[in-house]
Amino acid sequence: MTALLPELPLVGNQLSSLPGPCRFGVAMATEAGPNAVKMLKAIRSAAAEAGCAITVSETGDSVSEEAAVIRALRADRVDGVLLVPSAGDDAIVNGLVRMGVPTVLVDRMAGRNDVDQVGGENIQAMCTLVRHLADRRHRKIALISGEPGLTTSDERTLGYRLGLGRSGLRWNASLVECGQSTPAGAAAAAGRLLDSWPSPTALVVASEAMMIGVQYEVHRRGIRIGSELAVVGYGDMPWASTVESPLTTMAQPIPEIGRKAVHLLLTRIADPERRPETVRLAPRFLHRASCGC
Repeated sequence: MTALLPELPLVGNQLSSLPGPCRFGVAMATEAGPNAVKMLKAIRSAAAEAGCAITVSETGDSVSEEAAVIRALRADRVDGVLLVPSAGDDAIVNGLVRMGVPTVLVDRMAGRNDVDQVGGENIQAMCTLVRHLADRRHRKIALISGEPGLTTSDERTLGYRLGLGRSGLRWNASLVECGQSTPAGAAAAAGRLLDSWPSPTALVVASEAMMIGVQYEVHRRGIRIGSELAVVGYGDMPWASTVESPLTTMAQPIPEIGRKAVHLLLTRIADPERRPETVRLAPRFLHRASCGC
């Protein structure tokens, strides 16, 4: 495994070892939010710098759509694939690995070591958010977790539990609600947590999309974020710093992830026998007012 590495340019003998101009496929949910737009922009830029063409295909975060997209890209004889995997797509990744298709999993990491991957670090980042709240004397810290079946969801939940343990707090299953990685799911999860008694004094939200729903539900109830309820989250949205109580977040290095994904894929195409790499890039802690300090 490789962790927290700086971006490395693809130059010199790496480029010269490629058989010619490459064309690779990008399979992802392109309309999943601002991060998807930033990711795709970074991938396009890095591919252009390397003299490569890309074919972008929409998966809609659906396993069936993802399977159809991968079949189409294979039929189109692309040189490799950048894939933002959907939950439950193990069979698709297995097929790509078995057929020897140069593949990089992007953003959503999988618990495997037979394919190149790059994404944000999740466990220590979530641990840091929880400990930040615990250091401010919060003892009922709740988690709104992401869609089951995604490694990112599992890792962020693990980071939450790690943060509790390191803060001397006990795990309490009643303080965890699944937000399904959607705004609507997160709004419902926040409502269930806030309806409990005694309700939590702090919420940790495991993704940008879910933060939208949490903001909606908290404001709908007339609760003041920061002074009455601490809210922190993984992922930084364009509006996070402009809301009434700017959000304390862990900001993913989305452009760096996109560039590193292209670098890994071109390196894999140039050297198919190279040992697979897993790269985790550290997010950045942005301390604002929503945590109440």
